[in-house]
Amino acid sequence: MSTSRRTVLAGATAGAAAAAGLAGTGTAYAAASPTGQSTTGHSPSRELFGRLADGTKVYRWTVANGGTRLKVLSYGGIVQSLEIPDRHGAAANISLGFDNLDDYVAESPYFGALIGRYGNRIAKGRFTLDGRSYQVPLNDGPNSLHGGDKGFDKQVWDVEPFSRGSDRGLVLRRISPDGEMGYPGTLKVKVTYTLTARGDWRIDYEATTDRATVANLTSHTYFNLAGEGSGSIDGHTLEMAAARYTPVDATLIPTGELARVAGTPFDFRRAKAIGEQARTPHEQVLYGKGLDHNWVLDKGITSTPGYALTLTDPGSGRVMKMYTTEPGMQFYSGNFLDGTLAGTSGRLYRQGDGLCLESQHFPDSPNQPSFPSTVLRPGSTYRSTTVHTFSAR
Repeated sequence: MSTSRRTVLAGATAGAAAAAGLAGTGTAYAAASPTGQSTTGHSPSRELFGRLADGTKVYRWTVANGGTRLKVLSYGGIVQSLEIPDRHGAAANISLGFDNLDDYVAESPYFGALIGRYGNRIAKGRFTLDGRSYQVPLNDGPNSLHGGDKGFDKQVWDVEPFSRGSDRGLVLRRISPDGEMGYPGTLKVKVTYTLTARGDWRIDYEATTDRATVANLTSHTYFNLAGEGSGSIDGHTLEMAAARYTPVDATLIPTGELARVAGTPFDFRRAKAIGEQARTPHEQVLYGKGLDHNWVLDKGITSTPGYALTLTDPGSGRVMKMYTTEPGMQFYSGNFLDGTLAGTSGRLYRQGDGLCLESQHFPDSPNQPSFPSTVLRPGSTYRSTTVHTFSAR
């Protein structure tokens, strides 16, 4: 019987995690019956979004439930649109992206994409597993980023809609062949996007392998709670339950230290405006041209989603909370948006016009023995869950 890698790690690394400040308790996510809004969802629908150069059709799926509307592409599992209401009930798309397939293929900085096999960076694109060395593509200076130059974000996924009780959603599947982007093992991947009756967006990741490999899957949605194309996220406030973060070198690879956030721009233990922190002349901020770091969540690895953060836009009143089973959260403040990309609104995206919150294991874990392991072996199942809840005040 297969076992959960996440559950195994929660027990196997408990002592080390506690010593490093990785273990802890936190508020767990629990589904609740919604009040004050219609809970009636509609079966997911599909439309042709475009064709790739080889003629492959790419579809856009629309799922709506509990006041939330999600539009997902079969290409890259991309969240092309995520609509939620503000304090007045007016819905807006809070996810950055394009209105056409060609732009996603040609120039997307991972807008809305599923990331794999390995989310975040691997130093020099090299790692050793069971005494054997592997080289994966270098696509971020001297390092490998988000699985290589043709990762999961650039693959066409099989998509199956579902309506289960009051939930509505999509199941995305693909098989990553042995050796794809240099990674060992045939990886069978299943990702489920669910909208609950109260409008929560849940992502469940599962994967199995026939050879030992490394895996770290995440979602690269760019959020702007004021609405896509509305301008800077500097005024958004962020609270994150993380007393430590992983400092990086000049190429954004972790040094191995789990540093305390106290007294640094990385301290979001109380809600703070993002702009105040992301524009501080701190060496680590200079390395990332803003915030582009992994936070060590206080709750550690959990078998059920535990509280990670609250993101708020004071202007619209929109609030997003995230709960996850993962031990880390990569917060990227949109530092490399440079005004050359036009989004679904037709407006140009400038630096800081969106932010990413990527639940994950830590960057470069295959080369950092002190970090929680990302190794997946035959007979075990990779499982990870992240939930986004939405409200307005």
